[in-house]
Amino acid sequence: MRRRLIRKLSDLLIQSKRPGWVEETPPPSPPPPQGGSGRVWEPAELKEMPVVPDLAANLRVLRGLLGGNTDFVIREFKAAGKVPAALAYLSGMVERAQLNYHILERLMLDYPAGTAVNMVAVRERVITVAELEDCQNFWQVAEVVLAGKAVLFLAGEPQALGLDTRGYETRPIGDPEIESVVRGPRDAFVEDIERNIMLVRRRLKTPNLVVERFNLGRLTQSVVVLLYIKGLAMPELVAEVRSRVKRIDVDAVFGCHYVEEMVADSPHSLFPQTIATERPDRVAAALCEGKVVCLIDTAPMALILPATLAALLQSPEDYYHPYVISTAIRWLRYLAFFISVTASPLYVAITTFHQEMIPFRLLLSVAAAREGVPLPAVLEALVMELTFELLREAGIRFPRPVGQAVSIVGALVIGEAAVTAGVVSPLMVIIVALAGIASFATPSYELAIPMRLLRFPLMVLAGSFGLFGLTAGLLAMLVHLAGLRSFGVPYLSPVAPLKFADLKDVLVRAPLWMMRTRPETAKRNWYRMPPGLKPGPPPEE
Repeated sequence: MRRRLIRKLSDLLIQSKRPGWVEETPPPSPPPPQGGSGRVWEPAELKEMPVVPDLAANLRVLRGLLGGNTDFVIREFKAAGKVPAALAYLSGMVERAQLNYHILERLMLDYPAGTAVNMVAVRERVITVAELEDCQNFWQVAEVVLAGKAVLFLAGEPQALGLDTRGYETRPIGDPEIESVVRGPRDAFVEDIERNIMLVRRRLKTPNLVVERFNLGRLTQSVVVLLYIKGLAMPELVAEVRSRVKRIDVDAVFGCHYVEEMVADSPHSLFPQTIATERPDRVAAALCEGKVVCLIDTAPMALILPATLAALLQSPEDYYHPYVISTAIRWLRYLAFFISVTASPLYVAITTFHQEMIPFRLLLSVAAAREGVPLPAVLEALVMELTFELLREAGIRFPRPVGQAVSIVGALVIGEAAVTAGVVSPLMVIIVALAGIASFATPSYELAIPMRLLRFPLMVLAGSFGLFGLTAGLLAMLVHLAGLRSFGVPYLSPVAPLKFADLKDVLVRAPLWMMRTRPETAKRNWYRMPPGLKPGPPPEE
């Protein structure tokens, strides 16, 4: 009974509301974000959406496409004071001075009197921007805006006009950090692909230099450029490189390795099949030899295609010194390359299985140094090599002011502490340090990395089977290199297969006046200079 009375009283109170009483309503839901309901736009869909004469309809589509971005700006105004127009751009990627004075001021204040207000007149008589681009659909509009340009819409015009107003910040051209030389030029590639092309064109002022552009990456639309010289590069090589680059279909391309890994002949090989360089002079020299160069936007490196082992062991420094000095340095580099691979495995093999190969007095020193060391030579070498690699990696990952100090001090402290504790022998520390220093003498960083990794299986083979295991490992590496190809070019060329004409720039660096012929990658134009250029004293009168 009480419950029924309470229910009736509550119903009467609800029905007899006082004037002005407002029901409690749930809080309003937050408005949807500007730009629509998070719709995912597909390229095929945007390509089928044309720009229409209705300016309001175009702006609705554009706001639905990019309106959710806080840096996206649509500036609406009236061209010549009478025709509605709009300018769309990303605020952080345009140069505002160019946008204000060359576009908005010309369209709003300085429009020529008596000139029709249409896209043809704007192109030919009003806009003073150097590069213009027609946009027929919204895929082209999106590409232009996301590239840092501005897009102009006019009422009554079934197309938009892309304006090159890019002005985003880029790193200035500086010194090369990896491939430094003493007498060579000091400029290096940066993250801006237009500047990188300029650095190459400054060195090759020929109309035969071809620049081909591609957009790779569904999300990044990264600009990839192929460079080659007509008449020098083999058409088959250019066609093969172009086809491999064009078939790349991935979400994103952020750097050189994204392209390098997708175009390699043998992607499972440890050895690099392209030459990555940050030096424009090396790129120009490769182009003159008939090779193809790949530049990627936002990557401060270039890829030289194809690659050979001999080219990876060459340095730009070789061509800025007299040929006798360059030849001596090149042989020293070859010796360092051999030491970096075989020093630790050879020490393990000899001290474990072939003590008779060591002279007697040196054997006494080795035995005295290893007295009290609890680890076998192979395990001792593996521990020291792994420690050295950890220190090297830590030095790279640390901030630059402390990275070098950490790697050097860490190596000294750990090495001295390990010897003092009797964990490793002093001679092992010397061998590991020698192999590490020799690996730094390799001009190509991409080639030094596989050499460091291959030391570990070679040490295991040397510790298990002695010199027989080390020889078998080196032969397996040689067989792999002999079968490796880079865009169809043998990796050991011109040594295997042997080409006598190309050996003048492999084992030695011949004088420039003797290198009359180009390598086999430029068979179409064999000779690079006429005969008889050898310098000499003037003839006697």
